[in-house]
Amino acid sequence: MTTTMRRNKQIDITRALALAGTFNFLCRCARACLLPFLTLYFRQLGLTPAMTGIVMGSKHLISLGWSPVVSLLSRHYNKRRQVIHGSLVCSAVAALVLLLIPPAGVQTQAATCNTSDVSVGPSQSLGGDLATFLWWSTVAVAKSSGVNHTTGSLATAVSSERTKFMPEEKSRFDILGSLKAMDAQHRLFFLVLLVVLVWELAAAPLDWAADDGLYEYLDYADASDRYDSTGVWGLLGAACGAGGAGLLVSQLSCLTTSQTPRTVMHFYCYAGLTVLTLPVATILPLYLNKKREQANGFLKVRGSPHARLCAITTLLVGVVGSSVDNFLLWQMQDHGSSELLMGLSVALAVLSQAAFPLLARRVSRLLSPGRVLTVGAASLGLQCFYYSFLWGPWAVLPAQVLSCFSSGAFWWAVRIQCEEVATPGAERSVRRVYTVLSQHLGSGLGSFAGGFMVQWFGLTWLFRGAAMALMAWCVCLPLLQLRAPPQHRINYSRLLAADASDASDSESEPERDWLDKAMEDDRQRGRNKALSPSMSKGFPYRSASLTSRHGPWPK
Repeated sequence: MTTTMRRNKQIDITRALALAGTFNFLCRCARACLLPFLTLYFRQLGLTPAMTGIVMGSKHLISLGWSPVVSLLSRHYNKRRQVIHGSLVCSAVAALVLLLIPPAGVQTQAATCNTSDVSVGPSQSLGGDLATFLWWSTVAVAKSSGVNHTTGSLATAVSSERTKFMPEEKSRFDILGSLKAMDAQHRLFFLVLLVVLVWELAAAPLDWAADDGLYEYLDYADASDRYDSTGVWGLLGAACGAGGAGLLVSQLSCLTTSQTPRTVMHFYCYAGLTVLTLPVATILPLYLNKKREQANGFLKVRGSPHARLCAITTLLVGVVGSSVDNFLLWQMQDHGSSELLMGLSVALAVLSQAAFPLLARRVSRLLSPGRVLTVGAASLGLQCFYYSFLWGPWAVLPAQVLSCFSSGAFWWAVRIQCEEVATPGAERSVRRVYTVLSQHLGSGLGSFAGGFMVQWFGLTWLFRGAAMALMAWCVCLPLLQLRAPPQHRINYSRLLAADASDASDSESEPERDWLDKAMEDDRQRGRNKALSPSMSKGFPYRSASLTSRHGPWPK
């Protein structure tokens, strides 16, 4: 009792939830200022769609392998807060380093400084200066790609002939020479890939370290059921970040300074908000429970047919969702959308996802979680099919409302699946398995495939192909769910009550055994000999040995 009272005095759950909500809000806001627009910046630099897909896919795969490793190490050495601080500082610095890489086409910036006064048609009036700037950058790279390729091939041939006459030791360490032999576009790709990988190595451990520390803190205070309430603030922060960054950049001129395009403001906003998160991270409530065993969520998923179907669906949704995240803004840019419209579209999608809990009760009455899972995946397929038919700058906004089902309903169904599969306390580890499958593995594979699809077939067929593949799976999913053995949800509260009653029954079993034996012996004696005077008065028979061994009889 004393320990419980001391624990309640030391822990302020309301303050802990407020700090956690503020931390999630600032982190998601910082990321939303930059990450949705990152592929646009790569396009401005001169990367091809395939190169952009490789960079983004490598980014997701680095997070897939690095996050759990750092999480285990930080837990083992009790360094979660240091990991959070280091991740915030290093990720902000790495993002700014990306601005030091020059674009592939040198003359493109000079050609765009005077585009602010160029009159555009009605279809491009909302696009503004940035669309013209990026369009000229893409055209310049496309026109110079043949020359660059020829120059690069010639340089490579000369380099290969020269290395035949060089000593083996010198050619082995001639890395800088081979880098100079690349054409401008491939050299740009190599540098961008290197910086992005370092950036992801710094940023990836943040989520797991903060989430694990906060969850164990709330679990120590017997308030782990309130852990999910902090996620809403993260969605609101993402909406504010995307919309605010789009509004800010759209109000700036083509070049903020003599040689700086206005798109760099996305990086400055990201770095500024990330540094602003540091004071909150310093007082963020964290706790390390070394006695708590880590449940293996992968084994839980592998052991249930319905859980395996859900895992395949989350993987496919991650593959298709990465195509939307990486190249939807490219499609909008080609139709004259401005940064403001791009930011509003991302913010509207996030707000629609956050609004689904208001509809969850009604949806659960109409559809089972398995059906909701299918509807969510099908909604994403419909969105992709709609994106392939965009006709103007504003055309994308109606489809973003479907994110209420393609993201909100989908992950609600995944959470229900986790609760049905996992034992109490293991739901979070199972949910993390689904998150990793979708947001890291699926997004990585989808980025690689999406980049080459755009390179070979174009943006339109990327979205149509993704929609057809996902809709085909949504047709097969209900049939596979029907063929899978029924999954009965275990009521663990009733099971614990049954265990308690079994324990009490097991404690009384010895008493019942000797009582039955004594009564049987009494009946046997009654048959063999006459009743004693005490028995005729109604007093029960009780031997001295039984009384001393088991205590008095139960009344």
